[in-house]
Amino acid sequence: MNHPRTEADPAPGHAAEAERLRRALTEVAYDITPSPLPLAAVERQGRRIRLRRRTAVLGAGCGLLLVPLAVVVLPGTESGAPGVTSPAAPVSVSPAPPVSPTPPASPAAPAPTPRIVASGEHVTAVPGFELWLTAEGKHWTTPSSPDPQFRSVVDGNIVRSDSGVTLQEESENGRRYLSGVYYGGKGTASSVEVETVAGTVRGKLIELPGDPGWGVWYAVTDLKPGKDPFHLENQITVHNTEGGIYAQWR
Repeated sequence: MNHPRTEADPAPGHAAEAERLRRALTEVAYDITPSPLPLAAVERQGRRIRLRRRTAVLGAGCGLLLVPLAVVVLPGTESGAPGVTSPAAPVSVSPAPPVSPTPPASPAAPAPTPRIVASGEHVTAVPGFELWLTAEGKHWTTPSSPDPQFRSVVDGNIVRSDSGVTLQEESENGRRYLSGVYYGGKGTASSVEVETVAGTVRGKLIELPGDPGWGVWYAVTDLKPGKDPFHLENQITVHNTEGGIYAQWR
């Protein structure tokens, strides 16, 4: 029993034609030799692409690092306002002024010492009030007593191994003439202060050469009205060159 052909079945002529075309294409395909693949060029191109990507990434990173250094935000800009930038100003450094060396401190002035006088040399405190020394003791005159007076340092009334001060005084015409002998102190005598009813009076010292162990002090002061000129209210202090007390009278 013969089956009828459907429209999907190719005709016998068409099938034979298709077979011939297939064979012809196969033969042509065998005759074509494919060119070799450009592998080296592909690798070079790939390397160039990778290098460009790396360069772009590094450039972007460096730009992010340099932005804080190249831009300075001016203070006082409001929040949300566009930032105003300016390059950082160069810092000028002024050279430090030269340091002047500190001058050395001036040495302190030496403490005063008694005036050294020759035996019998007269020293005038004020006109009429004169003093001079000999090995035996103190000699002096005052305006009211022009005849010389004498105070011995060798008659035994003064023990020169002990420290002490004597006082002789006279008053005339509102002035008071003070003097005395100092002796036996430690160190070198330097100055004398006399506390009187008129205030503190600073006197002067005289000595013979050769460190005799005694000397004479003298001072002149005004009398305070209403006070007994012979009422002793004095304190006499002879200081040494070290600032201590050489001898004192109370």
